[in-house]
Amino acid sequence: MDDSPRHTCLKLEIPTRSNDSEPREASESIFVKGTWYPARFDLAITDGRDAWICNASEEEVKERASQWDQPVSEYIDLAEKYLGLQQPGSVYGFSDAGSGFKRLTWTFEKEGTKLEWRWKCQPSPNSQKTTADSLDFLMDANIRLSEEVVRKTDLFERIKLEAEKCLAQSEKLSLEKAEFENEIYAKFLGVLNSKKGKLRELRDRLSKQKMAEPEEEEEQSTDKTESFDERSDEDKSEEEAGTSKDAPASKSVAAPASRSLGRKRK
Repeated sequence: MDDSPRHTCLKLEIPTRSNDSEPREASESIFVKGTWYPARFDLAITDGRDAWICNASEEEVKERASQWDQPVSEYIDLAEKYLGLQQPGSVYGFSDAGSGFKRLTWTFEKEGTKLEWRWKCQPSPNSQKTTADSLDFLMDANIRLSEEVVRKTDLFERIKLEAEKCLAQSEKLSLEKAEFENEIYAKFLGVLNSKKGKLRELRDRLSKQKMAEPEEEEEQSTDKTESFDERSDEDKSEEEAGTSKDAPASKSVAAPASRSLGRKRK
């Protein structure tokens, strides 16, 4: 556990009343410097002219925490929250407590109930030193914040420059990608058109072949018919020739028979 103290400094606008016959709301500024330890805290308050201190011992903090049913660490954290940064909705006060003492108060809500914490502050034995310490802390904090702002600004500028470079590179890559896609598309389109032309040529050839095949079949069937007719004619002529040769023989054979028959009748 880190026991090193934490430091805060808060500027508070405290509402006050004027001494006019008709009271009206006004405000005064005070600075509350807090030094926070694990089980106790110290406060140094100044309005620029006078100063007050509050050194809350471990026993006092433990007693206050037990009154609120809180652990000491939770009580310290809650006090640091409200005295390290002015919380909206909280009502702060810094009123007289007699004999030069002041009472620092602030309100907060817990489980729907508005509560108030109070701490009594005694006059500082050396108001000038207390005020100077608070101003030194504020100056150191301002310097640290200024340096942090410078570092953050430089970092922002570097990031901005890198972002611009990345954006320019991204635009360049986008253009190159578009050009590459257009080139590839043009080549692909040329190849596609060439393939389409070849396909059309093959389709035309196939259609021509399909048209030529019926003509060849008709010619072949015509040739077969003619050859069959020629053969039929040749067969007929041969049969007729055979018939003509056989006819005289039959007549000669028949004639003696008729003669013999005639002779027998006589």
